Amino acid sequence: MAQYARRGIHGQTVEAIARRILTGEIAAGATLNIAALQEEFDVSLTALREALKVLSAKGIVDARQKRGTFVRPRADWNLLDGDVIRWQFAEGTDQRLLDQLHEVRAIIEPAAARLAATRATEDDVAALDGALAEMAEAVGDPAAAVAADLAFHRALLTATHNELLERMEVVMETGLAERDRLVHGGAAHDDPVPSHRAVVDALRERNETAAETAMRELLDKAVRDVAKVRGQRGSQ
Repeated sequence: MAQYARRGIHGQTVEAIARRILTGEIAAGATLNIAALQEEFDVSLTALREALKVLSAKGIVDARQKRGTFVRPRADWNLLDGDVIRWQFAEGTDQRLLDQLHEVRAIIEPAAARLAATRATEDDVAALDGALAEMAEAVGDPAAAVAADLAFHRALLTATHNELLERMEVVMETGLAERDRLVHGGAAHDDPVPSHRAVVDALRERNETAAETAMRELLDKAVRDVAKVRGQRGSQ
């Protein structure tokens, strides 16, 4: 599902309510006090209802006659939605989410690399090479490093030429960006280019096993990088 527009009063209202729900400040099953929220955010009833429609579309809230608008059980939330993932990181890095992200990536990306080794076109490899070049140029620029890494993993999923795998970008992108910000925004870290280049080289050679292995090694390195940064911060 496409992310909503974050700008303006509408976006701020959606985010504020979502964060309270996802952090447990407003518990599952709780009925929202519409009048109080309208007064607090200083918005019209129509604007508040539009904000709640966004959360309803993501399975977070619902409305019933006599009961009003209430928070649905967490099991009903669309946890694969990019906004929902982002909101869970809003109050700071969520290690549990990072661990779950790695588990998802460990299942999907090595298999995607293996598939891409049989299907990648010249344009796909060129896109991956371009992301590698951006990665190399991003030294000392955390924002550029994050963008380059996202471009690489997006291009890898595209190279599978499987529409469903390509859509996994929505699931992984926000969490991956948060992981990248943690790593690239921390102390000095290892050069990410060699581990990513190993995947591209294997794709170029149409070596399925090497592509899968290189991606597994890349993901293992990603876990070590996060642990290293967290260890550095913990010792400060």
